[in-house]
Amino acid sequence: MAVPVAFFALFFAYPVTAIVGRGLKAEGDWQFGRIGEVLSRPDILDVLWFTTWQALASTALTLLIALPGAYVFARFDFPGKQVLRAVVTVPFVLPTVVVGTAFLALLGRGGLLDELWGFRLDTTVWAILLAHVFFNYAVVVRTVGGLWSQLDPRQEEAARVLGAGRFAAFRRVTLPALAPAVAAAALMVFLFTFTSFGVVQILGGPAYSTLEVEIYRQTAQLLDLPTAAVLTLVQFAAVGGILAVHAATVRRRERALKLVDPAQTSRRPRGVGQWALLGGVLLTALLLILLPLGVLVERSFDGPGGYGFGYYEALQSVGAGGSSTFLVPPLEAVGNSLRYALVATLIALVVGGLAAAALTRRAGRLVRGFDALLMLPLGVSAVTVGFGFLITLDKPPLDLRTSWILVPLAQALVGVPFVVRTMLPVLRAVDDRLREAAAVLGASPLRAWREVDLPLVRRAVLVAAGFAFAVSLGEFGATVFIARPDNPTLPVAVARLLGRSGELNYGQAMALSTILMLVCAVSLLLLERIRTDRSGEF
Repeated sequence: MAVPVAFFALFFAYPVTAIVGRGLKAEGDWQFGRIGEVLSRPDILDVLWFTTWQALASTALTLLIALPGAYVFARFDFPGKQVLRAVVTVPFVLPTVVVGTAFLALLGRGGLLDELWGFRLDTTVWAILLAHVFFNYAVVVRTVGGLWSQLDPRQEEAARVLGAGRFAAFRRVTLPALAPAVAAAALMVFLFTFTSFGVVQILGGPAYSTLEVEIYRQTAQLLDLPTAAVLTLVQFAAVGGILAVHAATVRRRERALKLVDPAQTSRRPRGVGQWALLGGVLLTALLLILLPLGVLVERSFDGPGGYGFGYYEALQSVGAGGSSTFLVPPLEAVGNSLRYALVATLIALVVGGLAAAALTRRAGRLVRGFDALLMLPLGVSAVTVGFGFLITLDKPPLDLRTSWILVPLAQALVGVPFVVRTMLPVLRAVDDRLREAAAVLGASPLRAWREVDLPLVRRAVLVAAGFAFAVSLGEFGATVFIARPDNPTLPVAVARLLGRSGELNYGQAMALSTILMLVCAVSLLLLERIRTDRSGEF
């Protein structure tokens, strides 16, 4: 636990504590009375209520729509499966401002639905919920589907032979085994929707505001740092309570499972029902994932003179069309993002892998509490983390403001929880007797881990690496404050272009977003091929 504890203490707890402390101090004295004043305001209470119920509704809707997809990807083998798995993960890395704009073009005034049927959903909560499902569909599919594909189907078949119906066998055999993975996926979806910013701001308009939106408004627009600090504490406390309840609930449900080669559990659909389920999942992916992405691509080619590559060509020069948005050609952001994401993925795998290995031992309350603390970066305002980096990492021995490593460190903070939540259910499902048998035969702890644990969790490691790489590519909230003007990342470059008026800037933003989407899709497809090629080694 030493490395994960040190990492989170230096690059999460220290910056967040510093920025909150500045907000609650006045002339050197703590102003704790400010907390009660802020929380008694009716407008703040409305923000708290909307933040909570929309996150619950988004989580429930995501599970309802994505769990059938997790089953299809885990149990069915069909043409284009690897490509589709990569495609459904792409939305997860897109900056929220881009997704909000794409859904606005689809659901808003003058959008596709408005043009075809005069139907609009912008400035309604339904647009927010659909966009949240779009974002988090892959979280459920990959987290739950990764474990589901390794469960031995013969256990459920044995229950049916003994007289249980299809639903009863699933409820009594498969669902309890999947419960930790389902809970982990639900937790991640809830945290992302609880802290939603760009989607709510663009699609909800002034009528809806989450805690994250309000923190940004109080910090950047009203310059009210004390109110922002109080809201950050509220968000921190709420997320901490949720994580504590989750840790206690999942711990009671975890048990050793018999894991098998995923190739043994995947087969072609049989029967009308299975083909109908596959068709329903494909239709959902088409309408929910591909349609908004298609609108995004179409806008990137739709120039003033008709369809063409004009916006992409403009990305190769500085100040195209009289714009001074960048010090370097916007296209350089592609290479920057790939380099940063690779380093962030390596950091997240090392820190998250060590944390997951420590949590597997379940050694005391300290370790169990650390399980919940690892998820806090997903529930704390990215605005707070970004500002905290600027005011704390500015003097020796941690003067990193001018160092390139600062961006990967901020991205890894978001990637570590995904590594832990992806690897932990699989690690805890490994039977301890296998490790004990290896020890009896003379294997050292390191060799026992290499010979027993690693072959069983290699799939989870690759899935975790894919998640860490994806979230690092799309991280925006903290990176926007620390990325240097001469080394922007793709999300930061897109946000800068969207923040400027003009058709050329908007078109370049759509072009960069399309490039980001393609880079993510190709990376995930390569990961899928590596994972499939090695699946026979389990």
